[in-house]
Amino acid sequence: MARSQTLDEIVKNNLNLEQIKEFNRIYYGREDHCEIKLKPASVIASEKFQIELAAYSFHAAKEEVRKPRLVKLGLVQHSIVLPTNESLISQRKAIFNKVENIINIAAFEGVQILCLQETWSMPFFLCTGEKDNWTDFAESAENGPSTKFISNLAKKYSMVIISPILEIDNNGVWWNTAVVIDNGRYLGKHRKNHLPSVGSFSETAYYSPGDLGHPVFETRYGKIAVNICFGRHHALNWLMFALNGAEIVFNPSATISEFGESFWGIEARNAAIANGYFTCSINRVGNEEFIKMLDNKKVTRTYYGSSYITAPNGFRTPGLSRVKDGLLIGEVDLNLCRQVKDQWGFPMTSRLELYSKELNEKP
Repeated sequence: MARSQTLDEIVKNNLNLEQIKEFNRIYYGREDHCEIKLKPASVIASEKFQIELAAYSFHAAKEEVRKPRLVKLGLVQHSIVLPTNESLISQRKAIFNKVENIINIAAFEGVQILCLQETWSMPFFLCTGEKDNWTDFAESAENGPSTKFISNLAKKYSMVIISPILEIDNNGVWWNTAVVIDNGRYLGKHRKNHLPSVGSFSETAYYSPGDLGHPVFETRYGKIAVNICFGRHHALNWLMFALNGAEIVFNPSATISEFGESFWGIEARNAAIANGYFTCSINRVGNEEFIKMLDNKKVTRTYYGSSYITAPNGFRTPGLSRVKDGLLIGEVDLNLCRQVKDQWGFPMTSRLELYSKELNEKP
């Protein structure tokens, strides 16, 4: 069986219509994925640029007093463009061009909040164990080239865009950072709280653990937060964003199959259910090859995409392709966050004081 196939493709090719409905009910939470009809011009553009384009909706119950709070979300997964031995400026510019084409399609479809993948404007070179020859990818969160580029697009389209980058601060310290831009205005940033130190995923040699806590950004469209990559393995990380009022939590990532693909579709979904918010999981795609300067050995990483959205009731979309660039659109009703909390009562029964007491008593 080809490793490029998604679960949806495998199911579609091996089950009949009634079996697919039953599978969807059990696995995705609903028989129908509630697909949104895409504009013909968007479909043409996505085919031109070889982008998978998919859109789904999540409905909430109608309320007598409150109007629906509909928001369109966009998740972007993409591969790098140029070989990693090209100039860093050329690599970044090529990625800018690719991402701009995707954002243009998102804007045409009415996307209001869009999130890019972890360190989207560069190859994920950390697997090389080398740093000096990649330093030009590190940039200012407030006014670096990625922030300026994204700010222009966010302003042009009245969009909120989350731009995860490799940040360098005024003291020369590196951080894995997500910058939040609202209609062209720098709204703030979040720094990755949890850094892996497993095999070639050893990020502690590159940047510092986050020091900004669990900020929630009140944008024009809703309250959002960013749980960067490895943070998805930490339940308390997800919890703190909920306690701080998040309605949507994005999880921009750069992860490979050998590093937990079997639970990629579980963790963010569990977090959505436990915390009563929407979660948006984004992973890059494609092969990235590096020649190490120290010993001239080749290092290869293959990313599997599979970006998806989960609602607070546990319903989720199919994932994007494992191998193709993609834009996943989700129209969500934020009233569903409160409705699910009222229905299941998880916040009311959480007993946080009990856990706080026991944690404080631990040596």
